[in-house]
Amino acid sequence: MLEVTGLEVAYGAIRAVRGIDLRVGQGEIVALLGPNGAGKSSTLMAIMGVVPPRAGRIRLEGRDVSGLAPEALVRAGMALVPEGRRIFAPLTVTENLVVAAPPGRRRSELAADLEEMHALFPVLAERRTQQAGTLSGGEQQQLAIARCLMGRPRMVLLDEPSLGLAPQIVDQIFDLIAGLRDRGLTILLVEQNVDLSLEIADRGYVLVGGEMVLDGPAAALAASEGVERAFLGLSGA
Repeated sequence: MLEVTGLEVAYGAIRAVRGIDLRVGQGEIVALLGPNGAGKSSTLMAIMGVVPPRAGRIRLEGRDVSGLAPEALVRAGMALVPEGRRIFAPLTVTENLVVAAPPGRRRSELAADLEEMHALFPVLAERRTQQAGTLSGGEQQQLAIARCLMGRPRMVLLDEPSLGLAPQIVDQIFDLIAGLRDRGLTILLVEQNVDLSLEIADRGYVLVGGEMVLDGPAAALAASEGVERAFLGLSGA
């Protein structure tokens, strides 16, 4: 579904991502793990066209999409749920969802999409007329994911979906992400919560200092001392 080769991202003289390769197969959840400053979010921003990569190739469903603008990538079937949610706080829940629908969508299609989001996220149906900025953190994260799904993507990039959430809400969000995979979505997940990420992921990669240091099946990574060493910043990860 997604193949990234030789990706490099730099901010001036700072090399945030250093020639990494990764792939995400159709219908997989792949976790991209690593400590703060590892280059995880920079990788997502480059894949989504928000940050221009210095080098490398990005292929989506076999098509070279390197250098495409974010709006072109959305049309190609990929969408991003950014870190920090970034909902439109003054708008209602329904207005947040409606503005995320592609231009030209028929009213009947839009109504069907809203109904589907309400079924997936019942709390959003209950809060449909409420200002988004008054929702709890977990409700805002659900809104951010639902807003992304309004574009009917086939590939979703999730950046730190558990950030700032209470532990019991984090569990709900991860259950929700696993459910999206069950619905046929392909997901690249950036997360600090290693244990929960590897519980729901099929495979994972560990990024340290902009370089890929580990990869493999999620179960193997969960049992690997190398993951802990990478997060502790020890040599020989």
